[in-house]
Amino acid sequence: MASAARWSPRQHAEQSAKLANLTQPEYLATLVVSFQKQEQRFSAEFPEWEPLGQQELFAEMEQFLSALELKRTVFRSDHASNLLILKGTLGADKERLLAQVRQAIERPQEAGLRPAWRGDFEVGR
Repeated sequence: MASAARWSPRQHAEQSAKLANLTQPEYLATLVVSFQKQEQRFSAEFPEWEPLGQQELFAEMEQFLSALELKRTVFRSDHASNLLILKGTLGADKERLLAQVRQAIERPQEAGLRPAWRGDFEVGR
């Protein structure tokens, strides 16, 4: 998904889904963009950018997946920056993936979240 610097998370999710729906990609993946070491420099260039928190990230993912109308796209959200690992084929696995995201929103302690990645990136705030 593209940078949400100038859009709200909802707009970002909707516009990203619209692009995916139009192109029907064979493969689609997401990752979380955030910076531990370079956040000040990035914020100087894009002062309106703010990292999303865990619940905001999950809500954006739910909106994104809900808006997707894909037929045979391999979907991955399993980069080290993603707290919630999602893997499937859209549209066949859409409802299962949405259920996983909704569980993470409602009961994050039961969702099997991975620890935040602390390499060059820090997830959320």
